[in-house]
Amino acid sequence: MEQTTLIINRVLPIILLIILGNWIQRRKFLSESTIDDLRKLVVNLALPSVLFLTFVQLELKLTYLVIFALIFFLCLALFGLGYWIKRQFNIQHSYFPFLMTGFEYGMLGVSLFGGAYGLEKLGYIAVLALGHETFIWFVFLTFLLIKRDGIQESQQLVKIFFKAPVIIAIFAGVILNLLGAKTLLFQAPISGAFMATFQFLANLVVPMILLIVGYSIQLDRKGIKAAFPVPVLRLTILIPLALAINFFFIRGWLHLDPIFEAALFTLVVLPPPFIIPLYMPSDLVEEKTYVNNVLALYTIFSIVIFIVYFIFFTGR
Repeated sequence: MEQTTLIINRVLPIILLIILGNWIQRRKFLSESTIDDLRKLVVNLALPSVLFLTFVQLELKLTYLVIFALIFFLCLALFGLGYWIKRQFNIQHSYFPFLMTGFEYGMLGVSLFGGAYGLEKLGYIAVLALGHETFIWFVFLTFLLIKRDGIQESQQLVKIFFKAPVIIAIFAGVILNLLGAKTLLFQAPISGAFMATFQFLANLVVPMILLIVGYSIQLDRKGIKAAFPVPVLRLTILIPLALAINFFFIRGWLHLDPIFEAALFTLVVLPPPFIIPLYMPSDLVEEKTYVNNVLALYTIFSIVIFIVYFIFFTGR
C-alpha cells in the first residue's frame, strides 16, 4: 500500500501539471508569447542552474567515460540510420533524419526524471546526458545550421557550442567538481549565496517545464496521421535496445546502480530535440508543421511510456 501511494504521489503531479498546461493553452489563460518567455527563462536560467548543481555535486568516475561514448555513438548511429531510411524508402520530409536521433533531455527528461525520482537523483540521468549534449551541440546543431544557412566554419560552430548556457553550466560544474570546490562553494559567504540562488532557480524547472510541455501539445487528426510513423518506428527500435544496453552494459559489464537503468530508459524514450523547428527556414511552413506534430505526438508517447515504466520499475 505504501509503495502504491508513493507511485501515485510521484506520477500524478506530472500528469496534473501537463493537463494544467494544456488547459492554459485551450483557455488562452496565457499567450503564446508569454510561454515563449517562460521557455527562455527555463532554458537560459533554471535548467543551467539544475545542471550546474548536479555536476558540481556528482561523484565522477572513470566508468562514466564508457557511458559518455556509448550515448554519443548511439546518437550518431541513429542519425546515420535516419538518412539511410530516408533514402531507402524515399521519404519526402527533408528533416526526417533529425527526427530519428537525439532526445529532449533538457525540456522533458529533467522534468520527468526529476519529478518522479527527485531532483537529488538527477545526477544519474545527467551522466548519460553528457555524451548526448556533446552530440547535440557539436554534431546535430552543426548539420541543422548547414542545412539552414550553409554554415560550415568550425570557429563559428565552436563559438555556438561554448555560448550555450547548458554547456557552460555542465563544464563549470565538472571543472569545479574536479577541483574539489564543492564544499567551499556551498559554505563560503558569497559563493554560498550564489549556490542558494541556483537552488531557487532549479526548483522552478519541473513545474515550469511540465506546464510548457502541456501548453505545447496541439494536434489535429491530420497531424496525428502524418506524424504517427516516426514515434512508432523510433520506439520500436529504442525500447528493446535500451533493455539490451541495461542488461549487457549497465548491469552486466559496468555493474552500476539499478537507477542508471531507469535513467537510460527515460533518456531513450524521450522525443527528438525541441530545437529542430527553431533552426528551420521560416518559409518551410508545411515541413515545420510536420516536425511540430511529430514532436507533440512523440511527447505524449514518451510521457505515457515513462509513467508505465516508472510504475513497473518502482514497484519491483
